[in-house]
Amino acid sequence: MHSATSQGPSELTTERLVLRSWTTAEAAAVLTDTVRPADWAEDFPADGDRVIAALFDDNPAWLGLHGHRLIIERDSGLVVGSIGLFWPPAEGAVEIGYGVVASRCGRGYATEATRALATFALTAPGVHAVVAGVERSNPASVRVLEKAGFERYALSGVEPGDGVVRFGLTTSSGQARR
Repeated sequence: MHSATSQGPSELTTERLVLRSWTTAEAAAVLTDTVRPADWAEDFPADGDRVIAALFDDNPAWLGLHGHRLIIERDSGLVVGSIGLFWPPAEGAVEIGYGVVASRCGRGYATEATRALATFALTAPGVHAVVAGVERSNPASVRVLEKAGFERYALSGVEPGDGVVRFGLTTSSGQARR
């Protein structure tokens, strides 16, 4: 991963991707679906992108430095997904979520973006863990987190059959705990 300092804090650049903060205009375009920007992959936005865009009004911090970002393929300049931190952190832990459009799945973009944003999140004051919950029925997403360096952990009081696997990445080599 390259440092964000060369592009400013609203962009993170990796080998193949740029993670850039959403603008309010982009969120509006996702919601209205009337004006389709030329720099979107043909299958962007996905359903998850629409859900996140609809929540920005109630969660303005998600449009900030430690919020949600568009995943942009550097070679083509196209938006191919989104990734974000559900800010603010709770007890030093912040949750991450991500999605890559179907036409770009299987290329390692989700892992690359997750690794970059999680690393960035761990530099924020007061953040010591980045956590994620993944449906057991989604093994591809489980692999994204494992490849990005996250470790499985259990929450006390959560039944093993709830269908969600919890992962965490911490500032130390240990597992994340809440």
